[in-house]
Amino acid sequence: MQLPFAQIDAFADRPFTGNQAAVMPLDAWLDDAMLQAIAEENNLAETAFLVPDASGAADYELRWFTPAVEVALCGHATLASGHYLLSRDAALSEVRFRTRRAGILSVAREGEGYAMALPAYPPVPADVPGLRAALGLAEDQGKTLRHPNGYDLMVLDSEAAVRALTPDFRALAAIGDTLNIVTAPGEETDVVSRVFAPAAGIDEDPVTGSAHCVLTPYWAARLGRTRFTAFQASARGGHVACEAARDQVMLRGRCVTVIEGTFYL
Repeated sequence: MQLPFAQIDAFADRPFTGNQAAVMPLDAWLDDAMLQAIAEENNLAETAFLVPDASGAADYELRWFTPAVEVALCGHATLASGHYLLSRDAALSEVRFRTRRAGILSVAREGEGYAMALPAYPPVPADVPGLRAALGLAEDQGKTLRHPNGYDLMVLDSEAAVRALTPDFRALAAIGDTLNIVTAPGEETDVVSRVFAPAAGIDEDPVTGSAHCVLTPYWAARLGRTRFTAFQASARGGHVACEAARDQVMLRGRCVTVIEGTFYL
């Protein structure tokens, strides 16, 4: 069996920045164990699999796998999937995806990049036992919030504090299969963040679309406006333009295709 394969840097305007995703269109779903094995072989933060949607609710079905698990939502691999499809058909202006646990998502052309609609996950204040210690913070540092879909948010006072973090990844993984987001006001952008997901096999994610489903409603309320700029301060780094829109967030960014080829099974 031969499957088309593309590796795309999402939330990137040049190669080797943003977050890497594999995009693999299929005619029909393979066995879940095979999808997981392919994602492990790719060894990227996410592999996105696309199948034409026979239900009529969207253009494609979309699923995402890390090297270790299937995830409920992945923003950067959705953006990469939209880029993959829209760059192949100049007549298309938007593509819609039906997902199993995140509803209908969309990616539309916008200037030299794309606008992506994802669900909004507003966090609420909550105690997250062990999070400060796992992040290397003192017990009186920051404030913690949580969204029940598996997102923990730690809010710090400064970008410098976010950049200085040296987490204990084993301790973070022991908290549970959650996305651990740390954020603060930015210096050159409105917001800065870092994101850790060791329980899903990713110690630090380069640029995380789904984290901005949490960050966008939080910072929109705190800043008192619906639009702001964000930077995820990983080693690769990536810029995300964020907009709060009722029960959705609109995330804007660009993509760069760096590899295309054939996957042999």
